[in-house]
Amino acid sequence: MLSAGVSTASAVTTAEETRHHSSHGNGHGHGHEPARKPFTLLQMNLCLSGYAGCYAKTQYPMILDETVGRIKANHADAVTLNEACSEDVAQIAKRTGYHSRFATVIYKGAPLACKTPEGRGVFGNAVLTKDKIRSSEDAPFSVFSGVEERRWLCVTTVRGMDVCTSHLSTDGEAATSTNSVQCAELAKVLADRGRPTVFAGDVNRRTSCAPKKFWTATDAAGLQSPGIQHSYGNLATPTVEVENTTYTDHDAMVIRTRARR
Repeated sequence: MLSAGVSTASAVTTAEETRHHSSHGNGHGHGHEPARKPFTLLQMNLCLSGYAGCYAKTQYPMILDETVGRIKANHADAVTLNEACSEDVAQIAKRTGYHSRFATVIYKGAPLACKTPEGRGVFGNAVLTKDKIRSSEDAPFSVFSGVEERRWLCVTTVRGMDVCTSHLSTDGEAATSTNSVQCAELAKVLADRGRPTVFAGDVNRRTSCAPKKFWTATDAAGLQSPGIQHSYGNLATPTVEVENTTYTDHDAMVIRTRARR
């Protein structure tokens, strides 16, 4: 079941980013700039561990049906999922025909088995893509708060596109917070990719972690925990649609941009 409400918000860009994109154009009639094709990224936080208070809202397995439905309805080229379970991601990938990579999050020193029901694999984050995945990389941040490790995950498709996700700590965005340290480390990870790159994830903060020359888009137009899911990229400046979800406590963010062919 898909809820009908959709809010639309524009990407947030700095003056420097606006000049950057203006100078590179959108691939139509700008010298030798390669043609660009539409690229759609769907970001969702699924609250699937079975331990969090938001899990009751998922009405499992209804959240899986909603996720598959949103992927298909938006014709997403890539999907980033936070608070997911490995076997649920495998099921979503099978139902959509997408390729996937999963990064296990360590909890109290070990992988966390998802529950209610059991048999859904372990807790973590995922990236799914229509294109085949050539390689993937994930690693923990240098710090985390509480008992849950935080990691980033990036995949590189056969077309040379990088799609990344992460789920940052919840201790606020003061300069000395764990979240802010992770934010700075995430910015470096993205800046160092060296390819067309797009990121989306639940960063649990309102100020951006984007490196220089990357745009920032958020779910600020959403109804549930607005402003803390972000997308960053060095593709064409995007538009953002925030879709009100039924079976999770975060709305879905749809980022529409253009990528080199």
